[in-house]
Amino acid sequence: MSQRKVLYLEDDPGAAELAREALAQSGADTLVDIASEREEFLEACDRHEYDLILSDHTVPGFSGLAALEHARKTAPETPFVFLCATHGKETELRCFEAGANDFVRKDELWKLPVVVKRLLEERDRHLREQAIAERDRGLTTLVQATQELGRCRSLDQVGQVVRRFARELSGADSASFVLLDGDQCFYLEEDPVSPLWKGSVPRSRSISGWAMQHNEHVAIEDVQADARVPLEEYQPALVKSLMMMPVGREQPVAAIGTYWSRPHKPAEQEIGLLQSLADTTAVALETVALLNEQERRVRERAAQLEAQTRDLEAYGTAVSHDLRNPLGQVIGFADLLKSDTTSMLSPNAKRYVDRILTASHRMNGLIGELLQLNSLSRATLTVTRLDLGAMARQIMAEQDATHVRFELEDGLVADGDAGLMKIVLEHLLSNAVKFSQKRADAAVKLGTLGVAGRQRTFYVRDNGVGFDPATAQRLFTPFGRLHAAKDFPGAGIGLATAQRILHRHGGRIWAEASPGQGATFSFSLPVT
Repeated sequence: MSQRKVLYLEDDPGAAELAREALAQSGADTLVDIASEREEFLEACDRHEYDLILSDHTVPGFSGLAALEHARKTAPETPFVFLCATHGKETELRCFEAGANDFVRKDELWKLPVVVKRLLEERDRHLREQAIAERDRGLTTLVQATQELGRCRSLDQVGQVVRRFARELSGADSASFVLLDGDQCFYLEEDPVSPLWKGSVPRSRSISGWAMQHNEHVAIEDVQADARVPLEEYQPALVKSLMMMPVGREQPVAAIGTYWSRPHKPAEQEIGLLQSLADTTAVALETVALLNEQERRVRERAAQLEAQTRDLEAYGTAVSHDLRNPLGQVIGFADLLKSDTTSMLSPNAKRYVDRILTASHRMNGLIGELLQLNSLSRATLTVTRLDLGAMARQIMAEQDATHVRFELEDGLVADGDAGLMKIVLEHLLSNAVKFSQKRADAAVKLGTLGVAGRQRTFYVRDNGVGFDPATAQRLFTPFGRLHAAKDFPGAGIGLATAQRILHRHGGRIWAEASPGQGATFSFSLPVT
């Protein structure tokens, strides 16, 4: 059994020697510190941890009851025994009521070894149970810390979690999280005993820098007695003891600091828990670094794509405008040539002029659709409640589609931009008519599939030529045609335009079909 440290408040050297002898004869290995006055007793309590405290009832200028009160504040678990020259029931009762563990008369010192043995055994048992409970509590706390560190996405979040759990695991009065930045130790926001510091401190003047440089933890029971501690910085903070744990096994990049306003010597279990917290923190820092790097790359890539998109839109707009000017002249001169009654054009020449006009008008329409597609990303959305059924009836009435049977469900209400959603319906309905009009029983239907996950879904269905479903995604790319232009004329941009409009609304579009069995185009819009 290790040596037991005993503090004895006694102003009579003879009585103190008798107590020493009584403890020695019991076989216990004890080291007895004698405090003969108030100041000695208070200083000993504040600076050392004792296994047992003995006290006379009274010493000059100080009472045993006052000593007991102070001991209960500084060392509440330490057994306290009164050694008194007289044995009065009232005195003994007052001592027990004040919290003493036992009472022994000085003329019955033969009882002291028995009392001391019992109290120390009880204390040892209590400390073992407490250690087990603290170990279990520490492991539970460490698991919680690991879980929270795994959810951290920034250095500030890591620092907040580390400081909180460092205090819980060590019982420290305050904690700090220190990052190594070149030759500087950068202290993040702290929870100090009293106002300390934050910001950068030279590594050579920081105990955290020493711990990281030597890659080992530092436990200092008395900061005033350690030359590595810059006292001018710690003294104003009322720090008496500290421990600094480096973060990172091979090359530390940070440190966890724990501080006490009283003398404290960390137990092995406490050191082990803080080491585990440091190891978990190192993993969290690596994760945050990876996430920051990924986010940086994503931001750079997004900026590049945005710049490329702007360039492409500007290029497309410029080219489209530049094409329209000479194209307009081609159309104008061809019209003049066709209408000039004085010219002697042959039948073949007139046919050539008609073909020039037809192709020119088709190109002019294509340029218009390209300009519309480019402008959609910049268009301002004005979302209102829309009656898609009324829109669809108007669109179908404007088309030459009297031979197509049109079905329309009731209650087709959606939230969107009126002008843009009309463009979507125009493209979907005109496509449905175009690809089904060769059938004698051509039919087109606009309906809804209802609401799911705060999205309302609608569909346009036809019984036309359909297409191979494996090629469906090509439909939504500009010029992504699945049928020959001679059979079904069109620019091949309408569905790409519809998709961009729906994406801007927070919705989506998709297609289902089979060759010869018609097609269904479904689209969704958020429910607001």
